[in-house]
Amino acid sequence: MDLARPVSGVGVVLQREDGLVAVGHRVTDGETPSWSFPGGHLEGGEAVVAAALRELAEETGVVATAGALFAVCVRLDGSGVTFAVHVPAPPGARLRVTEPHAVDAWTWAEPDDLPGPVFTHTAAVRHAWRSPGAPLPGWDLHRAG
Repeated sequence: MDLARPVSGVGVVLQREDGLVAVGHRVTDGETPSWSFPGGHLEGGEAVVAAALRELAEETGVVATAGALFAVCVRLDGSGVTFAVHVPAPPGARLRVTEPHAVDAWTWAEPDDLPGPVFTHTAAVRHAWRSPGAPLPGWDLHRAG
């Protein structure tokens, strides 16, 4: 089997004090619509947490100043490596649609009851966060820090 070189990305768990997390309705051309945490690809030479904070601001309009890497999620079919970053939501954080071609709605949801279908990489990030150490078929999950 000839697999493509994995792409490195970030998945952001933006969590409010009440425990709710940010999820967006993905409508990217060529993909089945799904619900996803904020995130995207790392740029060359970019640190993981910096990438997460940049993607968060670009996709939701929420500007945060700190986050923590908590897991590395490797998709075994070769389609990606996702660095999972937890970001506490700034007080009064308001989610905005800033890239309607990619995400047409944002909402706050219970982390264990996200709307579906859930984007594959978001499911892996959530699993690594909510069930640390538990295996997930198709993924190689590693706790960070």
